[in-house]
Amino acid sequence: MRVYKFGGASVKDAKGVKNLATVLKTTGYENTLVVVSAMGKTTNAMEVVIKNYFENKDALQSSIHDVIKYHNEILLDLFDNERHQVFASVKALFDELALFFKRNKSPDYNYVYDQTIGFGELISTTIISHYLNEIGLKNNWLDVRDYIKTDTYYRRANVNWEQTQDRISSNLNRSILNITQGFLGSDANNFTTTLGREGSDYTAAIFAYCLNAESVTIWKDVPGVLNADPRYFENAQLLHQISYREAIELAFYGASVIHPKTLQPLQQKEIPLYVKSFLNPTTEGTCVSKGKAIAPEVPCFIVKKNQILISLSSLDFSYIVEENISDIFSLLHLYKMKVDVIQNSAISFSVCIDNIYNNRDKLLQHLKAKFNVTCHDNVSLYTIRHYDTAAIKALEKDKTVLLKQLTRETVQIVTK
Repeated sequence: MRVYKFGGASVKDAKGVKNLATVLKTTGYENTLVVVSAMGKTTNAMEVVIKNYFENKDALQSSIHDVIKYHNEILLDLFDNERHQVFASVKALFDELALFFKRNKSPDYNYVYDQTIGFGELISTTIISHYLNEIGLKNNWLDVRDYIKTDTYYRRANVNWEQTQDRISSNLNRSILNITQGFLGSDANNFTTTLGREGSDYTAAIFAYCLNAESVTIWKDVPGVLNADPRYFENAQLLHQISYREAIELAFYGASVIHPKTLQPLQQKEIPLYVKSFLNPTTEGTCVSKGKAIAPEVPCFIVKKNQILISLSSLDFSYIVEENISDIFSLLHLYKMKVDVIQNSAISFSVCIDNIYNNRDKLLQHLKAKFNVTCHDNVSLYTIRHYDTAAIKALEKDKTVLLKQLTRETVQIVTK
């Protein structure tokens, strides 16, 4: 059995839904499970709805109406007859959303978020399932919450693998085309949970693991995994093959490859993952699997912008050793700073961080009590995997290098 995953960009409008059908017709759809995200930017729109529920009740209905209008336009483009059952099915889901907001008594944002954010996925898969049936691609719509069971860690739920394996193995008909949602699960009380960042990719991996699938394919608007982001680097090349380990390394340094959480269950059963273009479904794409680390063997470039570089030195020229380093990391943890690279010598310590929670000033104030502090804002952190001299020279050209660190496979350079 194969598992396909289509993201929001692939089904952002009626044209995208029709193209999904074309991909299935082109590649075959027997013994296939299709995981689909919310359409376009629906998740962002639903976050506005949730924000209004808590902070601006007067705007709640208007923000819900925006989501309804967006999906109705897609429905009208896909179905000629407004009496088609899909219209009633989608309306029922929006009615269920409205009823939740009316009846909910919980002040817990994370709980409310998980009970409502997934309506985007439920609606998108309802529309797509009806459309595929309409054009002769008979399929079975699955509520993923009946299959993936989790704990109650709302917004980043942990999978109960034993229960999930049992439900998928026992209840899923493998002989037909199945359509289901990404990102969602349910807890022991059948409250909806979400799987966190890259949740839809992770959903595909969970099903693949439990089904012992032959492969997972993630359909994107790019030809596959590239060695660089073409928005920032010229002449980006397609990587035909990367290993699970290499994909995890690239993701760790900030590349938009595949989240490690998705790769881990696939690696355990050596299920290959393909990244392909939904615009050109017959092209080769990229295979992530066991084997050769990377092919072709070219440098891979990653950039993280708007970083902060903090350089510390001891006030009394004492060594910066275990005790001082422990204090520094305690503060970084306290202020929720994501550490991207560190470098230290006898009396100095530098760290490049991502100020996600805007705690820069508090952190600096705390550090200045014990260290001499220099801070560079808005720096860029470049990482090159499998670097060579030419790659480093090209990257450093016309830039001021503030920090540089090399290991056998990786170089990291902080520039202003």
